[in-house]
Amino acid sequence: MIVIKSMQEFLLMQKAGRVVATVLNELETAIKPGITTKELDEIAESTILKMNSVPAFKGYGGFPASICTSVNDEVVHGIPGKRVLQQGDIVSIDVGAFYEGYCGDAARTFAVGEISPIAQKLLQVTKEALKQGVTMAKVGNRLSDIGHAIQTHVEANGFSVVRQYVGHGIGRKMHEEPQVPNYGLPGRGPRLKAGMALAIEPMVNTGQFPVKILGDNWTVVTQDGSLSAHFEDTVFITDGGNEVLTAQEEI
Repeated sequence: MIVIKSMQEFLLMQKAGRVVATVLNELETAIKPGITTKELDEIAESTILKMNSVPAFKGYGGFPASICTSVNDEVVHGIPGKRVLQQGDIVSIDVGAFYEGYCGDAARTFAVGEISPIAQKLLQVTKEALKQGVTMAKVGNRLSDIGHAIQTHVEANGFSVVRQYVGHGIGRKMHEEPQVPNYGLPGRGPRLKAGMALAIEPMVNTGQFPVKILGDNWTVVTQDGSLSAHFEDTVFITDGGNEVLTAQEEI
């Protein structure tokens, strides 16, 4: 069942989204060659707790950290640890936080120092694809219009959209109905209504779209070893369009 949120719930989700955006700003400042993914996790958890919030990922299904850190060919769900980020890496960071019982969820892929032209293009195209999807999240459209817009933009730029993982509804739970695929034909699925909250999150590969899970039972990587990027925002649909609750300030 798709949950329609009230104005009070919208205000609480706004605050949860602000927490997540603040964490991403802190991490963007910290990311540089030589830092470990565990150090990034510690920064994130500290920031979430200071903002009177609770990490959404830690303990979720047994996940051991407060953020996901996925490097280069890692798509999503990478576990922070001793890995040292190197010049030229790209790192996707997924952050979730609960504020007074409501969840915000967002992801960004960051460059570590100078990166290759193909990596730069990947980040730009994935970021643009998210914006294309968000634009379609408005009253009267169908759910599949979001994924169709994302897929069209990605494939026009020569990349592929991951199929095995999708976006989702969000609110009191991190994962609510409906699922929000990043691909598909337009004009299908439920009609979008004011009060819906969606986590829209394209995962884009420079190579082919198939992925696999590593032996830690969490980290998802591209099957062909190609680079992958992940951008995500929590979006609240309003009568006048939508509001991106996790919008990150430009640094």
